Amino acid sequence: QVQVAESGGGLVQAGGSLRLSCTVSGRTFRSYATGWFRQAPGREREFVAAIRWSGGATYYADSVKGRFSSSRDSAKNTVYLQMSSLKAEDTAVYYCGIAGGGLSGFPKTVSAYAYWGQGTQVTVSS
Repeated sequence: QVQVAESGGGLVQAGGSLRLSCTVSGRTFRSYATGWFRQAPGREREFVAAIRWSGGATYYADSVKGRFSSSRDSAKNTVYLQMSSLKAEDTAVYYCGIAGGGLSGFPKTVSAYAYWGQGTQVTVSS
């Protein structure tokens, strides 16, 4: 069974930085990619970034491109999301999802991810 846990959320002022971590436990032998999504109250879950386990290639939503950066440490089964130049509109619960093997490119839909963490709250003051 796969377990996913996000951490690193908190309160930060606009223009500041924050780093989120996503640790995956269990059988990850055929994992393909890790996705970052966020959801604000009353909003749908929104794609933020994705990183492939093999090679570490990344893709970012236009709203965060140039400000957010994802990386992974395979030995620790951990993926990071470094967030810089944060804006008030970045405030949301951030989720980490795991997509299985057999895929290509960068999955951007919720349905592509089979396992999810509990989410971590990021609040950016205006």
